[in-house]
Amino acid sequence: MLRRVLLQGKYEALTMLRNGEQLILAVVLPLLALVGLTVTPFLDGMGASRIDVAVPGILALCAMSTAFTGQGIATGFDRRYGVLRFLSTTPLGRGGLIAGKALSVLAVLCLQVAVVSAVAFALGWQPPAAGWVPGLALLALGAAAFTALGLLVAGTVRPEATLAITNLLWILLGALGGIVIPAERLPAAAQGLVGFLPSGALGEAMRDAFLAGAVNGGAALILLLWTLVAGAAAIRWFKWN
Repeated sequence: MLRRVLLQGKYEALTMLRNGEQLILAVVLPLLALVGLTVTPFLDGMGASRIDVAVPGILALCAMSTAFTGQGIATGFDRRYGVLRFLSTTPLGRGGLIAGKALSVLAVLCLQVAVVSAVAFALGWQPPAAGWVPGLALLALGAAAFTALGLLVAGTVRPEATLAITNLLWILLGALGGIVIPAERLPAAAQGLVGFLPSGALGEAMRDAFLAGAVNGGAALILLLWTLVAGAAAIRWFKWN
């Protein structure tokens, strides 16, 4: 079973990386956002430098891009064409198929972290050494939450609706969900809400980790609750065909 899951994860990851649209969403747009936040004064006054404040949010955006939008769209169209139904009847099974998808998200996310970090270091990023362990752990937890949400959407609505919902939420959460732009820079009406969203919780947790080397327990709890609730809902209502 382990070998089957690893092979499925490898296949899913390579499929995502070979898709031009997915690659733009997963790598190109986050890098453009990173450069944009670095050369503009929008984040001034929130940390030692613009790049230090921008990078944690961009890493969180990468997790949302791959785990929610990318995996949601891919799973939605796999469901439409009968791929999910056929694979679920093979020795891989439904559990192995979902595990392979989760593994592919982690594999692509590792590549995203490597690329974004390389560019960020070139731009002068100086994260505290103590921030790497909690930062990467919280990033994995955020990816789990967004994967569960992506599978929930992909398994309950039509593929065209999945495409629209995941892309629209990527834009809204990326701009106003507290993931890239800290809550204190958002409109007052949104500041109290975004902290309870998976995007806001992940963005805040990543900034606490990579700016201060601290673990935001409240944000971690919110991400865990989103993972459990969305995962349970996906198990209950996911339609394989």
